[in-house]
Amino acid sequence: MPNAYGFTEYGGPEVQEVLDVPMPSPGAGEVLVAVRAAGVNPVDWKIRAGYLAEVMPLNLPAVLGREVAGVVAEVGQDVDAFSVHDEILGTVAPGSGGYAEYTLVTASTAAKKPVQVSFTDAAALPVAGGTAYDAVAQLELGTGQTLLINGIGGGVGVVAAQLARDRGVFVIGTGSEDKRELAESLGATLVTYGDALSPIADRVREIMPDGVDAILDLVGGDALRSVADLAVDRSRLLTTTDPDVVAELGGVGVVRDGSGAVLAEIAQLVADGKLDPHVGDVVPLERAGEALAGVEAGHTRGKIVIEVG
Repeated sequence: MPNAYGFTEYGGPEVQEVLDVPMPSPGAGEVLVAVRAAGVNPVDWKIRAGYLAEVMPLNLPAVLGREVAGVVAEVGQDVDAFSVHDEILGTVAPGSGGYAEYTLVTASTAAKKPVQVSFTDAAALPVAGGTAYDAVAQLELGTGQTLLINGIGGGVGVVAAQLARDRGVFVIGTGSEDKRELAESLGATLVTYGDALSPIADRVREIMPDGVDAILDLVGGDALRSVADLAVDRSRLLTTTDPDVVAELGGVGVVRDGSGAVLAEIAQLVADGKLDPHVGDVVPLERAGEALAGVEAGHTRGKIVIEVG
């Protein structure tokens, strides 16, 4: 039976474990993938914690992970875009997980992997890279405008910063001091988190006294509230994490495209050397719990990817 890593019930890290799972079989519109790498995202631990149980019901035990890169092992009905042995990247099919030797991928949300792109870089793109791409497109910013990325140091932030920078946008990112080198490598200006005597909004206004044209929030909660007034136009206040708070503040959530066509475009940017997903750490499948703990703690720089096989 294929090796996998998941959780047996909703809860904290204590419910995670290695699982014995049967070999998946692709249904219509799906492909079976021999996973070479799986991306680790904050949504993974939120799913395990049960925060998304109502909108994303699962049969437990369940395998963790939403994005993978690997080799097509079997093709389901009504799939014409892929063949056995194709190297692809994509998001897992409903009910499937990526921290596994084999998983199912929805064909419409997958793309062929360019040969110039490693499996580990490719696995960082379907969720984090796709979210960043969709957010920057939704904001419709151009040369000379300003974007504040709230929480720039993670997988979405590093991609969004590069995409915005290449549109001629001036990017400011919030983060801890240990993210400075990373932020500056992206062409962004880092503003470190403040305190009661020096709130983060005041620190940003030292650079942009009149506020910013748009905000991409990757943190939510009070961190989102603390920067919201900096947005000149609240319709350009976006969040990936907290739809309730952003609605309260007059902003909106990021509208995901999720198509294979967009994913192919992002992967080609990586192949052409125009985009770096900044995979900061690669760990083997047997250390998947450590990888997820790093993301859950919020101290990662760039992406963590699990290498399989």
